[in-house]
Amino acid sequence: MTTTESRQNIKIQKWVVAVSLLLLIIKFIAYFFTYSVAILTDALESIANVAAGFIGLYSLYLAAQPRDENHPYGHGKAEFLSAAVEGTMIGIAGLVILYKAIDQLIHPVMLNRLDIGMLLIAVTAIANYALGGVCIKIGKKNHSLALEVSGKHLQTDTWSTITIIIGLALVYFTGLHWIDSVVAILLAAFILYTSYTILRRSVAGIMDEADEQLLGEMIHYINEHRSQNWVDLHNFRVIKYGSVLHIDCHLTVPWYLNVLQAHQEIDKLTALIRNKYGEAVEFFVHSDGCRSFQCVLCSKEDCPERQMPFEKQIPWTLQNVLQNQRHRLK
Repeated sequence: MTTTESRQNIKIQKWVVAVSLLLLIIKFIAYFFTYSVAILTDALESIANVAAGFIGLYSLYLAAQPRDENHPYGHGKAEFLSAAVEGTMIGIAGLVILYKAIDQLIHPVMLNRLDIGMLLIAVTAIANYALGGVCIKIGKKNHSLALEVSGKHLQTDTWSTITIIIGLALVYFTGLHWIDSVVAILLAAFILYTSYTILRRSVAGIMDEADEQLLGEMIHYINEHRSQNWVDLHNFRVIKYGSVLHIDCHLTVPWYLNVLQAHQEIDKLTALIRNKYGEAVEFFVHSDGCRSFQCVLCSKEDCPERQMPFEKQIPWTLQNVLQNQRHRLK
């Protein structure tokens, strides 16, 4: 990630923190007007928003720091830790909300000034959705998981708020106050599911779990633009550290190429991937010299050392490129 992208991420996250604080205050004002447990649900989730915003801000600052002797791959994994903490906090908020909603269902409380309450939280819904959209857009552009998670959390909060407004409108027109608690219980279940998805993604990143969608897309792209000098590609791995993709693979080239020529083929592969995925990509490419049994799958037309005629080129796929062995015709 470039310095400009890092600064942009941090700037957006500062706005997330500031707006989250303001919306938290508005939601608690709405709660004290209405005593609605559904609005309290929204306010409690906003506490998690604020805390997660500060954590996300620190993680973006840390992830932007250059690599050092103790962190040779950089500090990008701080974003996964941030997402894990945020997911945990959302889960805790969901459990608190669930408890409070069930309690109020058993011990009903009279609701007041629902019109003012609906108006106030409608303002917070609009603000959350707009800011969340900006976070997701910039997060995807700059490959920032922390910023994407913040955006998705804000937009999840928006849909929660819309559901609350619908529930309060039903209470307002029907007088059935138990609807408020039922809406809060449904939202608590949704919040707990959101917590699970965020935790699942962050743990996958911390454990370097393979992103099969990204791998499949990247391998397909390379296969479509493969050079005749790229005889084989195998042991292909991608690890994500923050916004940086670390790619490790073995590239087989004609054995008679000298070191400079082999390195030029690696440069071609590097340029190809960076053309699609940006500059935040690091490569560790091991070049192999081809062997005679690979002549049958090598399409190089002007090879001066060919020992067997070309028969068939093997398309590179997710299944055969990940294997740590040279490809053979069966």
